[in-house]
Formats: sequence, structure tokens, C-alpha cells
Amino acid sequence: MGKILGICISEHKGTQKKEVPEAVLIEDWGIEGDAHAGKWHRQVSLLGSEQIEEFRARGAEVDYGAFGENLIVEGFHLRMLPIGTIFQVGDAVLELTQIGKECHSHCQIYKKMGDCIMPREGVFTKVLKGGAIKKGDEIIIKPIDIVG
Repeated sequence: MGKILGICISEHKGTQKKEVPEAVLIEDWGIEGDAHAGKWHRQVSLLGSEQIEEFRARGAEVDYGAFGENLIVEGFHLRMLPIGTIFQVGDAVLELTQIGKECHSHCQIYKKMGDCIMPREGVFTKVLKGGAIKKGDEIIIKPIDIVG
């Protein structure tokens, strides 16, 4: 079992995401109002709070959303989960579609720290079922055969 510690969105691609207290997940789209939403396999990004804290311990001053992540999750080492993992947050259901990403142009964090964790620690999901979510919500992993 995990917990949503932060929800972040941005109006434009290529900008740092800002934290919001709640959001609406739209089926086969992503987070309402987020620039990265759309009909593709990377609708909602997740990053583990533990990995953010490890990065902060190395001297980085980063807020939630600095890596471009939508959901900051406590309780799972996300990149260790298999593709196809199903997450449930309230009524909303997400499916893990990609682990990590190629970073074509280094972000500001990389330029300052010489490293960025999102390309290797971030994961991406698509929204199988929409619903409202808020900071503090429980996030659970569901057996794949139960989702219907």
C-alpha cells in the first residue's frame, strides 16, 4: 500500500509542474489541465518520494514537480514494478506502461546537479478509469485480473 504525497501539473510542456491539492484523472487522457495529457501511453507520470528524498540528500533543492512528475508516491520503488502493473487511487485506475525515459535534452536539474532521477526512476501510466484524486489518498496495486 502506498500514499499520494503530491499531485503536480503544468499548463505547458517543458515547464516545471506546480503542486495542486487535488486533480481529476480522465479515462484515456490523463490529468485534467496537464500539458502531457493526451491519447498516448504516458498520460500520468509517477515518481517515488523515497527517490526524491535520496536526491535531496545529495544536495539538490527540488520541489515536487521539478522532475516533471505528476504524482509523488510513497511506499513503492516504482521502477521495480513490471509493465502492466495496475494502480488504484479511489475510483481511478492506472496501468503502468513505461519505466524510465530517454532524456533528449538535459533539464535544469541535470545541468545544476549533473544528474536527474526522472529518466531512470520515473514511471508512466495510462488512465484506465477516471476519477478525482487528492493529496493523501491511498494508492494500491491491484491484481491485473480483478480490473474490469
